[in-house]
Amino acid sequence: MAGVLAGCGGPGDSGDVTLKLVAADYGDSAANSSKKYWDKLSKDFEADNPGIKVDVTVLSWNDVDREVKEMVKKGDAPDLAQIGAYADYAAQGKLYEADELLSIATQADFMAPLAQAGEVKRIQYGMPFASSTRLLFYNTKLFKDAGLTPPQSWSGLQTAAKALKARGVKIPYALPLGPEEAPAETLMWMLSGGGGYTDNVGSYDIDSKQNAKTFAWLRDELVGKGLTGPKAPGEMNRAEAFAAFSRGEVGMLNGHPTLMKMAAKKGVKFGMVPAPGVNGKAQATMGVADWMMAFKQNGHRKEAGKFLDFVYSKKNVLDFSNEYDILPVTTSAFDAMSKDRGHTELGKFLKELPTSQLYPVGKTSWAQVSADIKKDIGKTVAKDGNPSMILGRIQGRAAAAENAE
Repeated sequence: MAGVLAGCGGPGDSGDVTLKLVAADYGDSAANSSKKYWDKLSKDFEADNPGIKVDVTVLSWNDVDREVKEMVKKGDAPDLAQIGAYADYAAQGKLYEADELLSIATQADFMAPLAQAGEVKRIQYGMPFASSTRLLFYNTKLFKDAGLTPPQSWSGLQTAAKALKARGVKIPYALPLGPEEAPAETLMWMLSGGGGYTDNVGSYDIDSKQNAKTFAWLRDELVGKGLTGPKAPGEMNRAEAFAAFSRGEVGMLNGHPTLMKMAAKKGVKFGMVPAPGVNGKAQATMGVADWMMAFKQNGHRKEAGKFLDFVYSKKNVLDFSNEYDILPVTTSAFDAMSKDRGHTELGKFLKELPTSQLYPVGKTSWAQVSADIKKDIGKTVAKDGNPSMILGRIQGRAAAAENAE
C-alpha cells in the first residue's frame, strides 16, 4: 500500500493538487471502517474546493505507524498522517507547525491539555485527532452480591477486592502491567497517588517519592494479598484483562470507552466511577490522544491547511466521535457532545477530559522511556520487587535519553 501513496498528481491534472492522507482505522469490522468516514468527508471537501483532491489510505493500528515511518524513510512522506506519534518527525524538521496550517479559530478550538501535549519545545506540531480518558469499571452483579459500593479511595478498593476474593471472584482487581499497555496503567496509578511521569516543569520524575509509594502499596496491599488474580501483573496485558472482564471474571479494572461495548456485547452489567485516589477521588485521570500531522515534503501547506480546517469543523469532529464512541478534541465539539450525551455513559468519560493528563508525547525520548516501562514496571509489584530501585533505573535511562536529544 505504501507504494501508491508516493507523490501527487501527474501530467494533465490541470494544476490540481492531490493531498495524500494516511489514517488509522478505528473500526472493528469492514462495516464500520474509518475508510467510510474519510471517503465521505473527502468527497464533501472536494465538492467545496475544486482543484484539491484527497487520496486517503486507511490502515490498521497494527500497521499504520510502521508504514508511515517507512514512507518517510524512503522519501515518500504523505502530506498528512493520522497516527499515534508525531514528536520524532517534528524533531527531524519534517512537519509544519500547526499555526502554519490552521486558521486561528481552528487552532484555538483544541482543548488545552490536548493542544499542549502536541507541542515540542512550546511549538505545536501534533494536532490531536481523537481522545480518550479512563474510569474504574466494576461488575455491578459481583458488587451487589457482595453488598459493595464503588470504591472512592485506595483503601476502599482494597476492601472491595478482599470481599470479592472471599466470594471466589477469579480476579478481584485486574492490574495489566504487561507490555501491551503498561504505560497507561502505570500513569493511572501514578496520578492517583499524586505523582506522574513528569514534574511541574515537564522534566521526567519517574522515581519520585509519590510514585515509589504508589508501587510499594500495589505490591504490598493488592498483589501481595492475592487480590489481582493468579497471573503476575507484569504478564497480564490489557486485551486479556478486558476480555476477562467481559466474561464476568473481573471485579474491577481501569478501562476506556471501548470496554463499554465489549462488556455490553457479552451481557456483563457494569458501572463506572472516577479513579480512586489515596484518600478520595484522584486529582487527575489519564488522557490519551492520537495525532494528525502535516509533512513538509510535498510543499502543500496551503491545501493541507484548508483541508484540516474542514476536518476540525464542529460537525466533522462530532460525527467521528459519535461514530466510534471516542471523545472530541475541540472545545466546540466537546460542549455540543456534553449537552447531547453528558448524561450517558460516555458523558462520564467526557467529564474527566478537561483535567486529564497525557503521556509526555512531545519528548522524542518518550518512545524509549515507554519501552523501558513496558519491560520493567511489572517487576515493581513482584514479591521481591523494589519499586524505588526499579523506578530509579527507568528514571536514569529516561534522563540519559532526554539529554542525548
